[in-house]
Amino acid sequence: MSDIREILKEQRAFFNSGATLPVSYRIENLKKLYAIVRRYEDEIGRALMEDLGKSKLEGYFCETGLVLSEISYMVKHVRSYAREHTVPSPITQFVSRSYVKPSPYGCTLIMSPWNYPFLLTIEPLVDAIAAGNTAVVKPSAYSPATSALIAKIIGECFDRKYVACVTGGRKENAELLDQKFDLIFFTGSQTVGREVLRHAAEYLTPAILELGGKSPCIIDSSAKIKLAAKRIVFAKFLNCGQTCVAPDYILCHTSVKDRLIEELKVQIRKQYGEQPLTNPSYGKIINQKHFDRICGLIDKEKTVYGGGSDPDTLKIEPTVMDNVTRDDAVMGEEIFGPVIPVLTFESYEELYKDLADRPKPLALYIFAEDRARIKEVTSRISYGGGCVNDAVVHLATSEMGFGGVGESGMGAYHGRTGFDAFTHKKSILDKKTWIDVPLRYQPFKSSLYEKIFHMVLR
Repeated sequence: MSDIREILKEQRAFFNSGATLPVSYRIENLKKLYAIVRRYEDEIGRALMEDLGKSKLEGYFCETGLVLSEISYMVKHVRSYAREHTVPSPITQFVSRSYVKPSPYGCTLIMSPWNYPFLLTIEPLVDAIAAGNTAVVKPSAYSPATSALIAKIIGECFDRKYVACVTGGRKENAELLDQKFDLIFFTGSQTVGREVLRHAAEYLTPAILELGGKSPCIIDSSAKIKLAAKRIVFAKFLNCGQTCVAPDYILCHTSVKDRLIEELKVQIRKQYGEQPLTNPSYGKIINQKHFDRICGLIDKEKTVYGGGSDPDTLKIEPTVMDNVTRDDAVMGEEIFGPVIPVLTFESYEELYKDLADRPKPLALYIFAEDRARIKEVTSRISYGGGCVNDAVVHLATSEMGFGGVGESGMGAYHGRTGFDAFTHKKSILDKKTWIDVPLRYQPFKSSLYEKIFHMVLR
């Protein structure tokens, strides 16, 4: 506890000194971070393999490469993002200049999960640095190899008064949340997110919560079924299903359900082979606890493909379940594993009503060729973000914010949105002194002043 308090004390003093404000200082440190990530690229890949069984290529294009891309984006754009900009002034403020000045929050806390441990720790850190903040980073204890490497990288790249890494488990999480930060950025489960928000409320600290939920994948009767199956299999079984925006379940129009299931089977064999449990490019479940939980969600009687597992390697086959209803165990919680249940629907109005009564998901995907239907679905249903005729890949861009809504989170980040997430925008009115219009001062000259105010304020 004393060490955490000391770190925060050092960071607050450093931030208050104004050292993080110059954009040149931010860019310098972003470039340092870029260089050290490149230097440790192979070690990052090995750590991700150890923790999650990710192949070298998957580790790069899903984590390390996206971090490097975000750093490059921020280095390119941070000067324009940090620049104050003038906005129009109303006639009632004659003569003045109104402007918005982006300013860092101060001392920030970034708490990250285990499923994409490098990406979801370092990417928000990039945004925090670009915005001019200090940061305490807390990676997950469930991904120990990657967390240890993150601590090593941050220790080599930054002085702890600027950026510090705190490792450990629940004890350290609780100690951090007992401190007063200026902003908390949390990625993880809804259950822990509620605890984070409760602690943040003690100090009225703003919080960004990147949570999860059961993200549906809608298959319309007009969809290109072969392509839909190919993209769903990629998205669902990426990282062995341990992705917050993975399609959690399929809502398929009854007219195309049988075709879809057959194509899902074909694509699983094509992408992962006949024996996926021995495929070195197919990942594993993070630990025994989650392995047992996911296996408990699989109903063997409704399993039409896969369902096998290996407790020694913590691997579960890509699994498809058919004839699933909302009452099945697999629909009672976010799956976060390589199991895809298929439900059916006939009426879109019933589908809209069903989804409206449920927690708002982090993502939604629709596969359809009917543009009117696509427009209707994306308008009628509330969700964080998603794709049309694809899945998961919407998060891999710095030009769009990524975040949830309702139960799936609050706030967003990536690119400009990420800079804004770690920035308070001061609204400032600069009133000139060479003239002073007397209208607002007493005593009011009622007839003239009233006419003037009615003329300009309407």
